[in-house]
Amino acid sequence: MKKTVLIIAGLVLLIGIAGFFQFAPGIAERSMNQIDGEPLIEVSEEAKALHKTLTIVDLHSDTLLWNRNLLARADRGHMDLPRLEEGNVALQVFSSVTKTPKGQNYDSNDADSDNITTLVIAQLQPTRTWTSLLERSLWHAEKLDRAAAKSDGELVEMTSAEEIDQLLAVRADKSRWPVLKPKFNTPLRGQPPVGALLSIEGLQNLEGDLANLDKLHEAGFRMASLTHFFDTDLAGSMHGVEKGGLTDKGRKAVRRMEELGMVVDIAHCSHACVADILSMSRRPVVSSHGGVQATCKVNRNLTDEEIRGVAKTGGVVGIGYWDGAVCGTSPRDTARAMKHVRDLVGIEHVALGSDYDGAVTVRFDTSQLVQVTQALLDEGFTEEEIRAVMGGNALRVLRAGIVPQ
Repeated sequence: MKKTVLIIAGLVLLIGIAGFFQFAPGIAERSMNQIDGEPLIEVSEEAKALHKTLTIVDLHSDTLLWNRNLLARADRGHMDLPRLEEGNVALQVFSSVTKTPKGQNYDSNDADSDNITTLVIAQLQPTRTWTSLLERSLWHAEKLDRAAAKSDGELVEMTSAEEIDQLLAVRADKSRWPVLKPKFNTPLRGQPPVGALLSIEGLQNLEGDLANLDKLHEAGFRMASLTHFFDTDLAGSMHGVEKGGLTDKGRKAVRRMEELGMVVDIAHCSHACVADILSMSRRPVVSSHGGVQATCKVNRNLTDEEIRGVAKTGGVVGIGYWDGAVCGTSPRDTARAMKHVRDLVGIEHVALGSDYDGAVTVRFDTSQLVQVTQALLDEGFTEEEIRAVMGGNALRVLRAGIVPQ
C-alpha cells in the first residue's frame, strides 16, 4: 500500500512538473506583454489608404525572448509574422534580452540577480543557455534562423545594406512575393516578405570578452546597446547603481562595433554614457525605443540636449507606445513625442521603437499600426513626414550603420 501511494505521488509530481513547463511560461508572458483594452482611435479611409503604401520599420521588439512560434499568430503578446504582415511592417528589428534584475525598476538595480535564467529553464531552452548570456543571444539568432528557413520566404534575415535594398525591391514587385501552400483549407495567399534584423539589449552578453562582439556579428547581430537595466564593465545604465559613463573597455566596444558594422544604440544608457557615446561616435546613433522628457519626464527618456546630440550624428530617436515612454498608451501620446522631436531637430530624426513583447502594456499590437498613422495625421504631419517617421528614417540609419568600415 505504501509503495502504491509513493508511486501515485511520484506520478502526480511528474504531471505537475510537466504542466509547469508546458503552461507556466505562457502564463508569465500573458501577465507581462499586455494590451490594455482601452478604446482605439477611429481610423479614417485616408489613413488606411496611406498606411498600405508605407514602408514601415520598427527598431525594437523582444519577441525572441519568449517561447512562441514566430510564424503563427499567437493569442498572447504583441508580435508575430501574421501580425507583422497585417500591420504592413517591412522590417522588424528583433532584440536579444539576456539578463534582467529581480525587482526591476527604472531607478536603481544591481547585477546580482537575474529573472531570465528562470525563464530560460522554464522554457526548456538548450542547457548551454542556462548559464551563458552569450549562448542566450546565439540561441535567439538560431531561433530567427529557423523561423526564416521555415517561412517559405515570408521572413527574411537582413545583415547588409544590399539585403535591405533587395528586400524593398521584392516588396515593390508583387509578382515576386511567395505564395504559401494552403493549410487547414485556408486559401492561397501571396504576402510581401518581412525583413528581420538582429539587435542586442545590453552587451553583458559579451561576458567580459570584447572578442565575443565578432562572434555575435558573425551570428547576424547588427545593432546593440551597451547596457540594459544594470551597470556593466562597459558603461553605466540609466537604471543602474553608479550610472557612470563609458569605461575604457566600453570605448573600445563602440569603436569595434563601428568597424564591424553594428549600429550603436543608446537606449537604457545613463546620461553620462549617452554623452560619451555621442561625443565619440563616427556613425549615426539610435535610441531604439523610449521617449522624450519634454512630453514624459521619466529618467530613461531623452533630454532635449541628448536629442540634439543624436541628430548631430545623423541618427534617429525611436518612440515607443507604452506608459514609461510616452506617459500613456494612446497612439496620440506617441505622436506628441514624435512631434516634439520633429520640431526640435527635424523630421529626419524620428522613428518607431515599439518595445513590443518587452514586458510592457500597450493599446495596440503590431497588426494595428495604422493607429500611429492616424495619430500622426491628426497631429498635422504631412504624408512625406509620415513616410519618414514610419520607416524611411530608420532605413537610412540602418543602411549607413551596418556597412563595415
